[in-house]
Amino acid sequence: MPRITPKLRRSAAVAVALVAGATLTPAGSASASTASAPATAPVTKGLYQSAYSERNHALWTTSAVGRPPVTTSALTKLDPRTLKVEATYTPPVTDAATGAVEAVYGIAVDDEHNTVWVTNTRNNSVAVYSQRDGAHLATLPNVAHAREVVVDEKHDTVWASGFGDGSVVGFDSRTYAEKKRVTVEGAGPTGLAVDERTGTVYAADLTNDQLIEVTRKSTKPRLVPTGDGPISVALSKNGRTAYTADNTAGTVSVVDLNKGLVTKSVPTGAGTLSVAGDDRSGKVVAVNRTDATATVVDPRKGSVVKTVSTGANPNHVEITRGTAYVVDKSGTGPAGEDTLTRFTVRK
Repeated sequence: MPRITPKLRRSAAVAVALVAGATLTPAGSASASTASAPATAPVTKGLYQSAYSERNHALWTTSAVGRPPVTTSALTKLDPRTLKVEATYTPPVTDAATGAVEAVYGIAVDDEHNTVWVTNTRNNSVAVYSQRDGAHLATLPNVAHAREVVVDEKHDTVWASGFGDGSVVGFDSRTYAEKKRVTVEGAGPTGLAVDERTGTVYAADLTNDQLIEVTRKSTKPRLVPTGDGPISVALSKNGRTAYTADNTAGTVSVVDLNKGLVTKSVPTGAGTLSVAGDDRSGKVVAVNRTDATATVVDPRKGSVVKTVSTGANPNHVEITRGTAYVVDKSGTGPAGEDTLTRFTVRK
């Protein structure tokens, strides 16, 4: 793949990836249990990310349409077995004159406190909603261009990435108070992953091709090199290995966190945008926005296991119980909705 200048490739990555972000199609069939063959269903326009709640056996998605003032945005709850929409909640209005709402983008669930956390990228904030009834519980400011959020239930902490100022910000999941903030000058933190055993959080630094490692007690982060254009990160089950979706390179990097180096680089497809790990099989799934595919990788062997076609412009992957859920920005639903594709990670 031809190498382009850092300025151009960073601009392209940011434009594509930072903000946008049911009847099953013939790709699969609806059933009470998860089908092994891929299945696709329309959800809503402007899909961005998804998160699974084990407590409620629900799949939550965020969506936002257009540029500010964003007037169409939703937090949507789906049945992960049928992919049918169960409930839709609209964020609060922020400007009555324009009808702008506090649009939602990144998402993570906190099953301990039965809440959903989202990033309000356009509003430089994060927000908290109730999983029980979708009620808006709080908006927490001062996260510049907040992109992603991740929950550490063991340590009652929720982390958010501030792409706008190089910050990684921790909030108390019980009180919603800010409890820690680490800033790396010149960094562009995007995707997040947390090791709940230790409380260490990792942020993919899209700007500098590295991971930002923040431990519970550290005041100064450790910087770990990774692939070209890392925009998403996942961890192995034991927390010793990180996997990054390298947007510029079109690869997944396997990073030994103890040694602080990349041990393998696996080509997955153009525009790799999101990565998630499957604790059951040890496999990793990456979605490739340009190629409209999801690639299953064996990180131990450094090889591709299989490639699954998705809707156009896949944006995010979530894995639970050996099943992957990929949201896209295809606009191919009956009313122009974006869609969600579900498939089994293992062969």
